[in-house]
Amino acid sequence: MKLSKGSQLLFQVIADCYEKRSLIITTNIEFSKWNGIFYDDQLTAALIDRLVHHSHLIVFDRDSWRFEHSLMKDSATK
Repeated sequence: MKLSKGSQLLFQVIADCYEKRSLIITTNIEFSKWNGIFYDDQLTAALIDRLVHHSHLIVFDRDSWRFEHSLMKDSATK
């Protein structure tokens, strides 16, 4: 399967920054589901490997603040 341009570009940015620059990445998708985004096991493993090496992972295990305060939630409870 051919990699998308976006996947290639993101990998290049992360690879170029690896051990040289700081990155902050936020996501609501756990690492085990990233292959569903990048569609390539090797690329996904390489991305995650570079991201987690020397990193600090901060995991928030609670509902989204935006969802808690959204109009959709208010109308769903009525």
